Amino acid sequence: MNNKIKWTMLSAILLLPGCNFSRVGEDALQSGMAYHFEAPAKIWEETFPLGNGRIGLMPDGGVEVENYVLNEISMWSGSRQNTDNPEALKALPRIRELLFEGRNDEAQQLMYESFVCAGEGSRQGYRKPYGSYQILGNMRFGYEYDDGKDTAVRNYRRELSLEEAVATVVFRRGRHTYRREAFTSFASDVAVIRLTANAANAISFHVGMNRPERYSLAVDRGDLHMYGRLYEGDEHDPKKRGGTNSAADGDDAEGLGIRYGARLRVLLPEGGQFAVAGDTTLVIEDATEAILLVAMATDYFGHDVDRQIDSLLLAAETKGYETLRQEHVEAYRAMYDRLHVDLGHVREKENLPVDRRLELFRQDRNDPSLLALYFQFGRYLLISSTRPGLLPPNLQGLWCNTVRTPWNGDYHMNINMQMNLWPAEVCNLSELHLPLIEWTRRQVPSGRRTARVFYNARGWVTHILGNVWEFTAPGEHPSWGATNTSAAWMCAHLYNHYLYTCDEEYLAGVYPVMKEAALFFVDMLVEDPRNRYLVTAPTTSPENAYILPDGRRASVCAGSTMDNQILRELFGNVIAAAATLGVDNDFAATLAVKRSRLMPTIIGADGRIMEWLEPFREAEPHHRHVSHLYGLHPAAEISPDSTPELAEAARRTLEARGDESTGWSMAWKVNFRARLHDGEHAWKLLADLLAPCLHDSVNYAKGGGTYPNLFCAHPPFQIDGNFGGCAGIAEMLLQSHNGYVHFLPALPAAWKTGRFNGMRIQGGGEVSAEWTNGKLRRTALKALNDGTFRVKVPADAINLSVRINKLPASLPVRSHILEATLKAGDEMIIMM
Repeated sequence: MNNKIKWTMLSAILLLPGCNFSRVGEDALQSGMAYHFEAPAKIWEETFPLGNGRIGLMPDGGVEVENYVLNEISMWSGSRQNTDNPEALKALPRIRELLFEGRNDEAQQLMYESFVCAGEGSRQGYRKPYGSYQILGNMRFGYEYDDGKDTAVRNYRRELSLEEAVATVVFRRGRHTYRREAFTSFASDVAVIRLTANAANAISFHVGMNRPERYSLAVDRGDLHMYGRLYEGDEHDPKKRGGTNSAADGDDAEGLGIRYGARLRVLLPEGGQFAVAGDTTLVIEDATEAILLVAMATDYFGHDVDRQIDSLLLAAETKGYETLRQEHVEAYRAMYDRLHVDLGHVREKENLPVDRRLELFRQDRNDPSLLALYFQFGRYLLISSTRPGLLPPNLQGLWCNTVRTPWNGDYHMNINMQMNLWPAEVCNLSELHLPLIEWTRRQVPSGRRTARVFYNARGWVTHILGNVWEFTAPGEHPSWGATNTSAAWMCAHLYNHYLYTCDEEYLAGVYPVMKEAALFFVDMLVEDPRNRYLVTAPTTSPENAYILPDGRRASVCAGSTMDNQILRELFGNVIAAAATLGVDNDFAATLAVKRSRLMPTIIGADGRIMEWLEPFREAEPHHRHVSHLYGLHPAAEISPDSTPELAEAARRTLEARGDESTGWSMAWKVNFRARLHDGEHAWKLLADLLAPCLHDSVNYAKGGGTYPNLFCAHPPFQIDGNFGGCAGIAEMLLQSHNGYVHFLPALPAAWKTGRFNGMRIQGGGEVSAEWTNGKLRRTALKALNDGTFRVKVPADAINLSVRINKLPASLPVRSHILEATLKAGDEMIIMM
């Protein structure tokens, strides 16, 4: 040991009651809904994501050196900024003229010159006011072992339990077996790590913290404290400092942004030696057990960082490890245990390390429980990456390992942010929709200003880019930044939450947000003189481009199929909400007229749905976005039952687009295929989504799949694919968007026997189902609200029997739809 270290024995104040250590054997860790590796992580995408909706940990499980990535959901650089561009409104009439004259490329060029946000937008966001979601820091351990010459590591197992949200490492080295457990407590709001061994005084290590830039370290009251401030952006930072770990980059830096802190406290309930090295490292020797508590915070929500951290640590250290763990698991399982799914089992594959299991699945796709694991992993990630009162999950949830997170780790609103919340309602995590809903509310004041300055319109608008600083202006590149229906799409989530909860008080609270989003388009829509339809001009079909008749390429256009589908949905939702609340009859009538003047979804000469309102040829026929099928999913405009011609055109559109793409795009296509009741193709896409991937460089065309830790690969990592895949599996098993409950609408042969319970339906119900050999055998529906529920029964169902509250019930079945009027708390069981 360093002879400069001053050793002290820990005083009695660090002895915790109730921390009895059970000796570790070499038996396997808890099996069940979990996955594991047999080696430490070599790359970040092999580490386990732990999170409680606010803070995150990602341990790599190293034996001699171990790193924990630390995250906090509000760890954002940047600041609010003035994005007003007065030149935009001046140019708007000429932009529209050029579009209506068919000179779209000239209109786009004029937009690049005039119709963009002031400032630099999202470019290099981590150094600009736009900002970037960033790593809080790294916590790095160096372990020492008293093993003589026997340094071999045996029986290594690193596991993440989805049932408990606990990561565990067990291995044998020399004479001893070592065990580490880590979790981010859902109850105490701190990260907790416990190190133990099967012998006394066998734990020795040193631990420090760092981050790539802008931090200071100190040892304070025996704790290791890292703190600092992030960039507001160059425009607000005249010194424009580079990234170092100098004191000037820490808490004393002036004119900077978000203040953050992390504090590590080490507790040795069974004794050991504690020391400080260089005021930056904590050193532990000869401990039998070490418990580490890590509290993290920022001042984004107005909290006093130091006070919040101190309060969290003080409360946690008095509980003892077993209590901390038990309370954490109970709080987590209160959400996780609401829903269970069983798709079948191949037991020998379930015992494989997940990296080998994924590789084997590429060759032999007979592993149904892998898809159940992937489904529950999606729910796990949503539970772990957001919570009411905080922020919604960003492009990477709440996990990142750099200050330059891809795409700034922001909120892209032309599919990605919305996809993050697709599982929330159907997967029985409705309250986790609330952070996105509240985030949407907070955009309204900024969106009103953007509507006025850029369009001279009432209401509010936002475009593709979003962050925690209420950025609502058009992006810096009109080819993708001109999309202006993002607020309308976000409002679909506001209304969808009502459809599942039937909470009219909630609806009354969000109705003004929806109304103002519609009001913007009342003013912004203009008549296209070529066809007399109302159009959004200028706009795009997200991120795609087309070929003009003269061979030139453009993205900006006058109206798009997706825009029209979104606006029909928005106007319809506002009309329905106004009727429910008994308000705004005249405004609803105005919306009905506007909706009738939107071009309907058109089938082109090739049998596909047209992406634009003119028969343009795609510049990229296999483009990752399939925006013109918004009406199929997530909206309910296209259906095999009600609009079979459009459904067939959607199928042809998907065939032409192809399957291979980015991870999130394949996840969206799973949902499309499920809505088309094509279970085999949906399952094939799920299998493609699970293709092993190790690439982390950006690929917009293909290469998507799954990293070893089950993160979705765009590549690089984007969490939306995980959530989209999870939602896609739910769509294959259950749909309720067409006014009736449809069990197993897209069941593949690979899941011939199975069951689920705890899924949610529109209208306020919770349902379960069982099936054998591909045939539905039993369903149950529990009403959470008074209402009439309609259930589609299989055409080949025989000996149908219905019980309500355990009593036989005779209910009519018309066109394979069974209808029942239930009170809240009633349970209806259908046997087939």
